[in-house]
Amino acid sequence: MTTTPDVKTDRAADCEIHCVHPDAVARVEAQLPDNALIERATNLTKVVSDPTRLRILSALALEELCVCDLAVIAGINESTMSHQLRYLRALDLVTFKKVGRIAYYRLASTHVTRLIADMLEHARTM
Repeated sequence: MTTTPDVKTDRAADCEIHCVHPDAVARVEAQLPDNALIERATNLTKVVSDPTRLRILSALALEELCVCDLAVIAGINESTMSHQLRYLRALDLVTFKKVGRIAYYRLASTHVTRLIADMLEHARTM
């Protein structure tokens, strides 16, 4: 079950007058990522918003694991795990290597490792 924070109306944090600062707006808009990059980043946040996928990524941040191990850790069957891993591979979040007939998965890059670690650390401090 997912809980959302209780958002209270805090009018003290709102501007009391309408006052746009064109220079500041122009500086920020010039440095913002393009819409395609924003869309890709948004898709990544959707992936990690799923508890099962976040558990998988968190486990892989700790060590390389095979499909069977990940299925046990996530509490799902191996077929469902394989589906989840295909989805994560398609987004370049995980990669794998074959050792004989066993596929061992790991996070695709240090960027993904940092993303997961930072998300979990932020959640711990909330």
